[in-house]
Amino acid sequence: MTLRYDVDAVVLDIEGTTSATGFVVDVLYPYSRSRFAALLTERSEDPEVARAVAQVREEIGSPDAGAAEVEKVLNTWLDEDRKATPLKTLQGVIWSEGFARGDLVSHFYDDVVPELRAWHSAGVRLYVYSSGSVAAQRAWFTNSPAGDLTSLVSGLYDTENAGPKQEAESYRRIASATGIAPGRLLFLSDRPGELDAAREAGWHAVGIRRPGEPYFEQGVGDHAAAGTFDEITVSRSIT
Repeated sequence: MTLRYDVDAVVLDIEGTTSATGFVVDVLYPYSRSRFAALLTERSEDPEVARAVAQVREEIGSPDAGAAEVEKVLNTWLDEDRKATPLKTLQGVIWSEGFARGDLVSHFYDDVVPELRAWHSAGVRLYVYSSGSVAAQRAWFTNSPAGDLTSLVSGLYDTENAGPKQEAESYRRIASATGIAPGRLLFLSDRPGELDAAREAGWHAVGIRRPGEPYFEQGVGDHAAAGTFDEITVSRSIT
């Protein structure tokens, strides 16, 4: 069954939705883990790194925590798959540089890019809302197997500039920032809590259920569900 939506924009989750969670966990997480120490010791004066380190220290209540202690905390959060903003910021720095060097190429499911291009051609705006930092998102879409996809995307949102993904207020912020009425926004994600929050904010929401993904067995609650992007038809009526 095809799901049909008349909306002005689609907002995309990444892990489990456009791309395999396994790629992030098995490739990107180890890549960042192996580089935290060097980043914290060699580039502690970089504003972005310094700000993230200050956030870690505040989070653990240890204002004088050194690089070794901060690294230990980051690795613990990584093991827990915790969506902590400073962790995602530092990962974003490392991943962006890895993509730029050619060490990394992102992953997209085969059904995703053709649909993104079709929706964009139909005048539907595309945005990304991921736990990964904006820097990581930009690197991800720049360095895809299909080439640079950033021209398809009108904006990027993360837990820092929008807020936690399971809180309705975050989706209200995105709607306000884009200038698009909530009822004209469609959110795609594999996580029920995120879909619930988007719907609470007045958005349309569709759960993406891909076999092998962490949330596949759990399902998407009472939300509409699709196994692939080509099961969703998106159009934008001109009034």
